[in-house]
Amino acid sequence: MAEKLVIVESPAKAKTLGKILGKSYSIKASVGHVRDLPQWHLGVDVKNGFVPKYEVPKAKKEVVKQLEKAASKAKVVYLATDPDREGEAIAWHLVAAAKLDRVPNQRVVFHEITEQAIKEAFRHPREIDMHLVNAQQARRVLDRLVGYMISPLLGRKVRRGLSAGRVQSVALRMIVEREREIQSFVVQEYWTIETELSKTEGKSPGFRARLAAIRGQDEKLKLGRQDEVDPIVRDLRKATYSVSQINKKKVSRQPAPPFITSTLQQEAWRKLHFTAERTMAIAQQLYEGLPLGEEGEVGLITYMRTDSTRVAESAIQETRGYIAEKYGADFVPARPRSFARKVKGAQEAHEAIRPTKVPRQPDDVKTYLTRDQARLYQLVWERMVASQMAAAVFDTTAVDIEAREPRKGTVYVLRATGSTPRFLGFLVLYSEGKDEAGGEEEGKIRLPPLDEGESLRLLDVLPEQHFTEPPPRYNEATLVKALEEKGIGRPSTYAPILATLRRRDYVERKGGRLHPLEFGFIVNDLLVKHFPGIVNTGFTATMEEQLDEISRGERDWVMTMQDFYTPFEEMLKEASANMVKLKKPDQPTDEVCPECGKPMVIRQGRFGEFLACTGYPKCRTTKSLKEQKEKVEAA
Repeated sequence: MAEKLVIVESPAKAKTLGKILGKSYSIKASVGHVRDLPQWHLGVDVKNGFVPKYEVPKAKKEVVKQLEKAASKAKVVYLATDPDREGEAIAWHLVAAAKLDRVPNQRVVFHEITEQAIKEAFRHPREIDMHLVNAQQARRVLDRLVGYMISPLLGRKVRRGLSAGRVQSVALRMIVEREREIQSFVVQEYWTIETELSKTEGKSPGFRARLAAIRGQDEKLKLGRQDEVDPIVRDLRKATYSVSQINKKKVSRQPAPPFITSTLQQEAWRKLHFTAERTMAIAQQLYEGLPLGEEGEVGLITYMRTDSTRVAESAIQETRGYIAEKYGADFVPARPRSFARKVKGAQEAHEAIRPTKVPRQPDDVKTYLTRDQARLYQLVWERMVASQMAAAVFDTTAVDIEAREPRKGTVYVLRATGSTPRFLGFLVLYSEGKDEAGGEEEGKIRLPPLDEGESLRLLDVLPEQHFTEPPPRYNEATLVKALEEKGIGRPSTYAPILATLRRRDYVERKGGRLHPLEFGFIVNDLLVKHFPGIVNTGFTATMEEQLDEISRGERDWVMTMQDFYTPFEEMLKEASANMVKLKKPDQPTDEVCPECGKPMVIRQGRFGEFLACTGYPKCRTTKSLKEQKEKVEAA
């Protein structure tokens, strides 16, 4: 047995680490958490300082026993759990559960599993950071209080199996409120008018200009009905056209920063249609290490739970060197790029998500990876390399055209814009995806050479009717983006939030969009009515700020819990007294009771919906609704 014991969370990470550290280290995996709050009761002493009552789950007792045995034979134990608050808390729980305080133990932190990063981390071990542990404890206790105290109330008043959560319920509220915006949206008609024009001489292709204004009218042009459009169309067919003004300028487009957790989830949804949960599972595999032939186990990307866009200087220089060699000096900006986070509450302790080795191109490794692993690695690699490439440059032209109606002298102003690429820069490699369809791509709109005062020939007038559209439903990318912008949750929370909303039947995904289901509406409305101080974005974002302050040692976590719990307890009492028990009316069906011949209805019970005879209480016949549906589908 080696004298140095290293404990990590996963066997895959242990295997990759073992290759780097060698035989002088024994590496064991805790397989995730080894202690947690009890499953079947609150486990928090709310009357005595919110002391958590942690326990080792039955499934982890043997793991803990083996870790304790290994530690008893070691001279030093290194806790190499993940480099975030949760990882810090797992390290602390390991010490308590496996009695590691009997042996000298130290914390090592690294953000990539490479030889250089691992050896550097082991040269600079430290003590467990209790500020980070307390921030994670506060989050866990806070979420337990909200979930364990509101969920049973929903179970009693609505249906068993329903749940509430501090962040989950805010996300549900956002989805429900968006749905109600859509339901209450009033469609309005509007029109646009475009003209197809060309130069008077030569064979240059036609181009389109859109009506923007009527000369002499101060108000913005609004066309709401066809009877407003028809007279203008008649005027435009008779008008003479000439170029009145040309504005040309050079526009630069900068690359996006390397990924953080939320932007990786968003882009993986846009480009690969991966759910947040799937994205994080695959990213975990790429981080922990995968076998690359003779090279063995290799960590391909840096730590994937981060909200920092900072990149190590060595990685920036490696990337710039790769760009110069692959694309040429013109594609390397004069100075290295650095990116500042603008999202509320960002923590700068970590690096952005990037490849651990830029020269390890996607094509070099894809034969060793699954299709999904290869696609996600390519996304991370391209985003990082593009982030250090030169800007794309476009020549843009905006042309104002006058259309003069000869009889009345009315002058209509039309506008055409065009863009042509001068230098593609980072766009030769990567372009960020869009949340919603629409808009023209750079380089796709071209105008012929034009001069001010030049006459133009009308080819056609093209009026078009439109109707306003409601705001789009959230998809996974846009919801994650909205949560992040509002300061709600943290990188590790987005994937489980979305998974929980679907698992609880609060939300379903149709056509890539998140649609609230019946119980989603019901639960949201009850929570908003009875817990307005909890289920709102302001409270949730403020609590995230307070957790950050705890992690920096600027706030006491127990006092924070007390400040939350005092008003929460009052809300809970009032809700328990005032929340009306929901009873859904019976739904008639075509089914007939096999015992008495009376109609059967769908009725709400403790465990969900079921078929019941209307002859109750004389006839107590019931049927599983699920079984009935399966019979109908099979017929």
